Amino acid sequence: MFDTIAAISTPLGEGGIGIVRISGEKSLEILEKVFRASRPKNWRTVQSHTIHYGHVVEQKSGEVVDEVLVSVMRGPRTFTAEDVVEINCHGGIVPLQKILELVLQAGARLAEPGEYTKRAFLNGRIDLSQAEAVIDIIRARTDQGLKVAVNQLAGALSAKVKNLREELLGLLAFIEAGVDFPEEDVQQVSLKEIGDRVIEVNQQVKRLLSGADAGRIYREGIRMVIAGKPNVGKSSLLNALLRERRAIVTDIPGTTRDVIEEVINLRGIPVRIIDTAGIRDTTDIVERLGVEKTREWLAQADLVLLVIDALTGITREDKEILDLIGEQRVIILVNKIDVEKPRIDKEEVMEWAGDRVCLEISAREEIGLEELADTVVGMVLEGKVVAADQGLVTRVRHQESLQRAARHLEQVEEGVLLGFAQDLLSIDLKAAWEALGEITGDTLGEDVLDRIFAEFCIGK
Repeated sequence: MFDTIAAISTPLGEGGIGIVRISGEKSLEILEKVFRASRPKNWRTVQSHTIHYGHVVEQKSGEVVDEVLVSVMRGPRTFTAEDVVEINCHGGIVPLQKILELVLQAGARLAEPGEYTKRAFLNGRIDLSQAEAVIDIIRARTDQGLKVAVNQLAGALSAKVKNLREELLGLLAFIEAGVDFPEEDVQQVSLKEIGDRVIEVNQQVKRLLSGADAGRIYREGIRMVIAGKPNVGKSSLLNALLRERRAIVTDIPGTTRDVIEEVINLRGIPVRIIDTAGIRDTTDIVERLGVEKTREWLAQADLVLLVIDALTGITREDKEILDLIGEQRVIILVNKIDVEKPRIDKEEVMEWAGDRVCLEISAREEIGLEELADTVVGMVLEGKVVAADQGLVTRVRHQESLQRAARHLEQVEEGVLLGFAQDLLSIDLKAAWEALGEITGDTLGEDVLDRIFAEFCIGK
């Protein structure tokens, strides 16, 4: 924590600008060794949040490395709450690496993955859920996912969790004061009041949990597999959803032999859509390997689109594939409804589909795709309308902490009904308080923190 760290904070490659970021108490001292301003500066007194023009130079030879702009920002009004210097150079691999090398030679240490954000957390600028939102913003794949992450960074979830913890802490204070100082004139809290307040807190915890699946879906997305026998229009459907010719489409059965993956934005949900090889018995070794991969993907799918052919009706292969899908969520798509004389029997399809969703589409003419999109989103979110700015739970870690808190609060509720002593109730109250604190990082160990920040990129 006392080292001054440095890293390249922009993607490696060619670009207009590249940034080397330095953070720590020796940032300005290091800058003075590698930077020659166009006008002499006293870096100890230079004004914060200012930009300075000049050149990065090698310390020994005085050779110019690059023409740069340097941003100077003094703590605590910075991302890490420490002194920060950002060297804005030309965005090429060589100048960036050369400048970073000079900065490290001047006394900085190479930053670990996520170390800038970790310092912002440890220095109290943000809590852990806000720190996690930083990486979610970087990795957001849809506008809705970005909106969820930005609101979490702004503290929408943190504020709710902190309010719940304060309520529980107030109850604990009353209970412990009454237990420790029974002779003193301390305001007592009744079992009924404890029960009422715990029920209210638990209701709020469960409201947060109710949005956890939606929050995680907006952040992580879903896996949607297109399945069916050969030549039913799976690749045409993929192309129609992507609005580009991504997969080869022919009238020859078995054209798609390998899995094709793409990510699409479906009403704000990132959908990893997988076009698979047609499932059928085959003697072709390559095609057989593709069919085996299809079976593997079906087992991992969050949602399956089973495509059947309106020209052939329901076949033995269709029935076998539906049996293979089993209890997984599936939408049956009757494709090629644009043909003049489809042979499919709608009543037969409805009877075969049972309570599964069944839609009619034409992938070639893009008929029914809007209804398909609405149906997918409705099934994934289970009909829940969730506002991105309400403080959604987006991670399994958050969800598990809330679930443990809810269980402890339920035990308090049971204890109140059974007339337990207040000091016994305080055990579960404190456990719930600590579980909620894991979300904001107030009650987490160093090993867990290291694992969380290890998923960040270097330079952030």
